[in-house]
Amino acid sequence: MRRFASLTALSAALATGAAAQGFPQPSGFTWEDPVLRRIWAAGMDSSQLPTLAQVLLDSLGPRLTASPGMEAAQRWLLQVYASWGITARRERYGTWRGWRRGGTHVDLVAPRVRTLEATMLAWSPGTPRGRPVRGGVTILPDVADSAAFAAWLPSARGTFVLVSGPEATCRPDDSWDKWATKDVADTVKARRRAAQQAWTERTRRLGYTGNALQRRLETAGVAGIVTSRWTGGWGSMTVFGAATDRAPVVSVACEDYGLVYRLAAHGQGPVLEVTASAEALGEIPVFNVIGEIRGRELPDEFVMLSAHFDSWDGGSGATDNGTGSLVMLEAMRLLKLAYPAPRRTILVGHWSGEEQGLNGSAAFVADHPEVRAGLQALFNQDNGTGRIQSASAAGFTDATGNFARWLSRIPSDLTRDIRFSFPGSPGFGGTDHFSFVCAGAPGFGLFSDDWDYGRYTWHTTRDTFDKVSFDDLRANATFTAMLAYLAAEDTVRTPRQQRTVFAPRNNGQPGAWPRCDEPDRETPPLVPPATAGGR
Repeated sequence: MRRFASLTALSAALATGAAAQGFPQPSGFTWEDPVLRRIWAAGMDSSQLPTLAQVLLDSLGPRLTASPGMEAAQRWLLQVYASWGITARRERYGTWRGWRRGGTHVDLVAPRVRTLEATMLAWSPGTPRGRPVRGGVTILPDVADSAAFAAWLPSARGTFVLVSGPEATCRPDDSWDKWATKDVADTVKARRRAAQQAWTERTRRLGYTGNALQRRLETAGVAGIVTSRWTGGWGSMTVFGAATDRAPVVSVACEDYGLVYRLAAHGQGPVLEVTASAEALGEIPVFNVIGEIRGRELPDEFVMLSAHFDSWDGGSGATDNGTGSLVMLEAMRLLKLAYPAPRRTILVGHWSGEEQGLNGSAAFVADHPEVRAGLQALFNQDNGTGRIQSASAAGFTDATGNFARWLSRIPSDLTRDIRFSFPGSPGFGGTDHFSFVCAGAPGFGLFSDDWDYGRYTWHTTRDTFDKVSFDDLRANATFTAMLAYLAAEDTVRTPRQQRTVFAPRNNGQPGAWPRCDEPDRETPPLVPPATAGGR
């Protein structure tokens, strides 16, 4: 807790974060509502976002589900809310595979020495007792079928197996477009596509893919599994999870993976030394954090703010989804300052388990029929640091009127660049508002500008504090707080009539309103190593 020694002083400053004098006025806007004026002042002139973000993203860091990092960050959330006079609690929804990350160090030690840019995947076992393990390198074989793969497996024992296709160039396509002739650039991109297709077909013939392939290699006694998932941008790789109990699984950056692959492919005897420390913690309880400002007139009707708090742990979980979490945290601060006695109850959900399938939010919806029934509106934010640029009525055909009333009262400085779609679509499970929409409750997604999200920060080792645009987050938090206030005060319940006309599905069947899946309340069993096909 020494890391948070300054939290008391910080919390005091935040709790007294009354609007400063001389705050910038929105252009061409005349204030008619003192609550909106106070929200603007506190949000735009005395934002606490940089200070909160520095603690969350630098000191606490990534928040993998069922990790000590997640527990520490959730307890910090509770402390911050308490310092603002907001009631908050951790609410258990199930259990998950607990895991503590230690260090990862990967060296190429032959035919030359090079320290590689690498990290182990989440939930990977470490090397035995965290000590260095050396081994040669093998590449997944190009075989005719699963029987030939089974015959090859004994030769992989004690080696590090490369399971990803190599990139011939880690120079992004747009760099080739900029510097090469068009013919050369087109040729390079065509070769890249062909190589990717060939690798996909090569792995298909093995009879194992994904987690099942990891498990099968582990049972063959490999020293470890080496993967690489390049995003297509300079120096960026995505980092997900492992499915092994004994064999460490490490992800290596595009350039270094290509080096090791070429050495192995040309028979030049690459040897890796891997040191990885990790602790499996067993199946442990997992929680959402729920904050509440109780309603004065309609306490059993709800406006809810929503963002997933969990992350992958290759970086700091900054834009996925520290930024959305911070927007909702700051919006609650603004509401407590400017609107401490709301007409309806205002809730905030900081979800766990989103990265494993919306488990935290889906469990909350299942466990709280009273919130589902009494929900006036939920506003969710999940995809990066940019200013909110799109929203829709999520397929609720008559919710347009409510949205229009709310938006008409918010300064155009915050709304003019947002594209609104009515009635919109309910979506099919990408973010946490879907957990409410599929249950027929009005949940709305607030989607940000791209800001190279998919290319550089989505689930990557580059998703860190320095990628955050605080001016945009400040606008997002102010906008979200205003939406929540206006929805809480609205005299009209948000209608729930659902659209009935949809585009056909990919399989040709008629489209329909989506159904909710049951959340995973515990870690699903690992893929049996003898099961072909994988998942």
